[in-house]
Amino acid sequence: MTDTPAAPGWDAIDAALAPLYPNIEPRHVGYYPPMGFAGGALQGCSAYRAEGQWHYVTYGLSALYGPEEDDDPEWSGWGFEFTLRVPRGDEDQPPQWPYQMLQEMAKHVSSNQVLLEAGHRIDFRQPVTGHPHLPDAPPTGLTVFAFMEDPQLGTINTPHGKVIFLQAVGITAEEKARMLESSMEQVLELLAQGNPQLVTDPARAAWVPLERCQRRTVALMGILESALSAAP
Repeated sequence: MTDTPAAPGWDAIDAALAPLYPNIEPRHVGYYPPMGFAGGALQGCSAYRAEGQWHYVTYGLSALYGPEEDDDPEWSGWGFEFTLRVPRGDEDQPPQWPYQMLQEMAKHVSSNQVLLEAGHRIDFRQPVTGHPHLPDAPPTGLTVFAFMEDPQLGTINTPHGKVIFLQAVGITAEEKARMLESSMEQVLELLAQGNPQLVTDPARAAWVPLERCQRRTVALMGILESALSAAP
């Protein structure tokens, strides 16, 4: 009989989720090959059934079992895990495409040594759902994932260092262009007006008009100019 190795990093993630989802058993998927083997990037991913949504959280980009020799002691592994929220109806099982797409993003991080942070984006130039290549992936106009700190999980301290939970938010190419013309924060703030937790809904269309971003940018510039002119 083989003893299960201690996983203090894994336990720290579970502890962060416990207050949000008391007495809720997540739908967990383990990956093969797991992290540490050729082609493996994550150890697993859990989907929690929340009100109106599935909340996915990855395990494996941070140090689950112990730090590597060259790890920054301030941060655990890569210093982050992915989260993703997608709409939930009456189904008992979560969609499968998010598990695969989160693994693909983790592979991108590991193979290309990409250190992602809040404010970064990954542009797939094709549906973020993996359509039409994944069996249950719906078609969508969302082709980019923008990353922000998960509003519920934030950043935690673990025995191996800090871990920030980076929530992937699906956006359109048009919304990415708006971000480049104004800012990511501004566009996500507009999206959150009708979607406070920024659930990635493959069925939605682009709805952040350019003029709204432009008006706000002009207003902010006006405030800045007024402040500068009033300065001694």
